[in-house]
Amino acid sequence: MGPTVAIIGAGFAGLCMAIRLREAGIRSFTVFERGPGVGGTWRDNTYPGAGCDIPSHLYSFSFERYTSWTRRYPGQPEILAYLEMCADKYGVRPHVRLNTEVTAAVYDESLGRWRVRTSAGEELFDVVVSAVGQLSRPRLPDIPGMGDFRGASFHSARWDHSTDLTGRRVAVIGSGSSAAQLIPPVAEAAAHLDVFQRTPNWVLPKPDGVFAPAARTALHRVPFLQRGYREWFYRYTEGVLHPALSGGWSAGPVRERALAHLRARVPDPELRAKLTPDHPVGCRRIVIDSGFYPALMRPDVDVVTEPIVRVAPGGVETTGGLREADVIVYATGFDATGFLSPVEVVGRGGRRLAEEWRDGAEAYLGIAVPRFPNLFLLYGPNTNLGHTSIIFMIECQVRYVMGCLPYLVERGPMEVAPAAMDAWRRRLAEAMGSMVWQAGCTSWYKDAAGRITTNWPGPTTLYRRLTRAPRPSAFRFAR
Repeated sequence: MGPTVAIIGAGFAGLCMAIRLREAGIRSFTVFERGPGVGGTWRDNTYPGAGCDIPSHLYSFSFERYTSWTRRYPGQPEILAYLEMCADKYGVRPHVRLNTEVTAAVYDESLGRWRVRTSAGEELFDVVVSAVGQLSRPRLPDIPGMGDFRGASFHSARWDHSTDLTGRRVAVIGSGSSAAQLIPPVAEAAAHLDVFQRTPNWVLPKPDGVFAPAARTALHRVPFLQRGYREWFYRYTEGVLHPALSGGWSAGPVRERALAHLRARVPDPELRAKLTPDHPVGCRRIVIDSGFYPALMRPDVDVVTEPIVRVAPGGVETTGGLREADVIVYATGFDATGFLSPVEVVGRGGRRLAEEWRDGAEAYLGIAVPRFPNLFLLYGPNTNLGHTSIIFMIECQVRYVMGCLPYLVERGPMEVAPAAMDAWRRRLAEAMGSMVWQAGCTSWYKDAAGRITTNWPGPTTLYRRLTRAPRPSAFRFAR
C-alpha cells in the first residue's frame, strides 16, 4: 500500500508524480484536478498559435521519450495529446478526480496526517504533493474601467472561442511570449490590431519546422538517433543559453543574434526603436518566435507604447488618446509568485504558509518547507528555468520526493530542519547574485518586493546532483 498521497494538479508535474508512484507499487494516491481534464497549463491555454519554445524531443519525460512529434517545436494540441497518452499508458486516470478543486490542506498534529479539503468534501492523507505549477493562475492588469468595456474581453489563458475576430478591431495588451504567439494569427483575422507594449522584450528566432516523413521515421525507429537529438538540444541549452543568463561568454553573442533578428525583420527605424529593449538579455523572459516581428510590420497592426490611462466603453484610452476596439485580449501573464495560492495551507503549530511566505516564497531545494511535515512542492520556489526544459527539473523533484517516502514511513512525518533551510537560503542568495535577473528590469520572475522567487540560478546539472537523494540529516522526524 504505502503512504496515502494527495497530489494537487494533473499537469506535467502531477502526472509525473502519479506515474512514479504507480511504478513503485503505491496505489494509495489521488490526483485532484480542478479542471475538466488532465494537462494543466496545456489544457487551459488554447489561444491561437499556442505552443512551446522548447524543442519537442526535449519537452517530454525522459522515461517516455515520445518519438512521433510532427514538428521541431510542438503546438498546444500535440503537447496535450502527449500528456493524455501518458495518463492512459501508465494507468493513472483512475486516480484522477476531475473538476475537484483543493481549497485547503491542514496538518493534524494529533494524527500526523493532512486534512485535505476539496469542493467535494474532506479526506485524510499522509502526504501532500503540490503540483499546481507557477503558470496556472492568469493575472489580469489593474487598469481602471476594465468592467466598462462594451465588447468581449478575456485573458489569453481563458480564450473565448465563441468570439469571432474576423473583421474586428482587436486590442492585445501585453507583448510577452504568449502575445508573441497569438499576435500573428490574430492579425491575420482582425481588421485592425493594436498591440499595447509597456516594455519590449529580446526576441530570438524560432527555427521551427515540420519534420519530413523520412526524419520522423528515423527518429521513431532508431532509438540512439532520438536520444542523441535530445541530448544535443540539452547540451546546447546548458552550454550556450544558461551562460547568457549568468553574465557568461554567450551573453554578447545572444544579444547580437537578437539584434540581427530585429534588424532583419523590422526595417522601419521608428518601429525598430520601439522594439529595442534597454535591459540586458535574459533580465526578462526571452521571447523565441519568428512570426512576431513580421506580424508587427503589417500595415493593419500598430504597436502602441503610450501608457494606458483606462479602459473605456469603446476601447483603450492612452495618454495619446482613445484607441477604438471591439475585442480586448489581456496577454498579461500569470501570478507566478503566488505558488499554492489560493489554497489555504496550515502546518504544524497552526502555521499558515501564506504568512510564512509574506516576505517571499522559499523552500528547501524548492521542494520542502520547515514546519510543514510531509508537504512537498513540485515546480516550487526557485525551480523555474529561463533556458531549458522544466520537465528536467520536475523529474529531479519527483525522484527526490520518492526518495523521502521510505524515510517518512519508517521514521514518521518529516520536515526540513531550520539549519538546513538557513544554509540553503544563503547558498541560493549567493548564486542569485551573479544572475542577470537582478539587473533592475521588471519581470514576472520577481515578487512584489523585487525578490527573485521563481527561478533557479544554476545549471540544471547542479540541481540534479543536489536532488539525487534526500539527506536525512537535513530533516526532523516525528519518531
